[in-house]
Amino acid sequence: MSQPNTRTTLVIGEALIDVVHALDGDVTEHVGGSPLNVAVGLARLGHTAVLATHLGNDARGERIRDLLTDEGVDVTMSSFDLESTSTAQATLGEDGAAEYEFAIEWPPVTGIPHDAEHLHTGSIGASLDPGAASVLDALKAARSAATTSFDPNVRPSLMKSPEDERVRVEEFLHHIDVVKSSDEDAQWIYPDRSLREIAHGWAELGPRLVVITRGGDGAFVVVGNGEELEFEGHSVEVTDTVGAGDSFMSGLISGLLDAGLLGGTEARSRLEMAQADDVRPALERALLTSATTVTRAGSNPPHRHEVVADEA
Repeated sequence: MSQPNTRTTLVIGEALIDVVHALDGDVTEHVGGSPLNVAVGLARLGHTAVLATHLGNDARGERIRDLLTDEGVDVTMSSFDLESTSTAQATLGEDGAAEYEFAIEWPPVTGIPHDAEHLHTGSIGASLDPGAASVLDALKAARSAATTSFDPNVRPSLMKSPEDERVRVEEFLHHIDVVKSSDEDAQWIYPDRSLREIAHGWAELGPRLVVITRGGDGAFVVVGNGEELEFEGHSVEVTDTVGAGDSFMSGLISGLLDAGLLGGTEARSRLEMAQADDVRPALERALLTSATTVTRAGSNPPHRHEVVADEA
């Protein structure tokens, strides 16, 4: 098994408790939040991950802190600044997909470390005011030394109109090296554009790698030189799709870190020159990590030995 790139990835975004309502009426609580899931996925894949978020000084906040500690993810001390930890009520449909309703606070993020060589953000943390502006500021500040990635991860119940979100997403994309979105999220933001038009439009704004996932049908990719790639999905038995996109994102970042295409300014230079064959292994890792996650209940991404050993 190849050794992981251990350059530090800073993830900025929400951490919360998913209160999951199953079809049979069973209600369970799980640690969640898209950025938290990405950080955990990276740690399980052997990478150094730090999470900057907002947590309450309560039992749920302690549960999140304990899980992150167990997973090997550092959480910034300034993250514990809320009276109560945020929650998401997740209702599972017959196809295993989840619909969410949120009770979340997202003030400006403080105490952000400046020594990371890759920064990832997205989801609620990059869209909910008043904290989203501080995340954008952190992203801009990081560009001089770190590569960056972004997953819009649309939450319509917390966002304004698609037009408003489009402005925000495009503002972020000017400072991003790699962007990943699901097809549903991309077309919520751009209801009148095809996936191909969206991907090429994003590539023109700055990202050197644009990935749009299509659930079990794989992914559509545009490399910075305009080259297109299409990947088929893995055929697996789906338990639920909780955390599938986050697992894809962590697998993608992991693969790009290991390829030397993320993690500092020299890596950015290599990414700017990258062609399809250079990024293909990272996309294949991302698809495998996501496919593994959907076979399990909840957001439970694979460890490195489960996916990297299969790449040879």
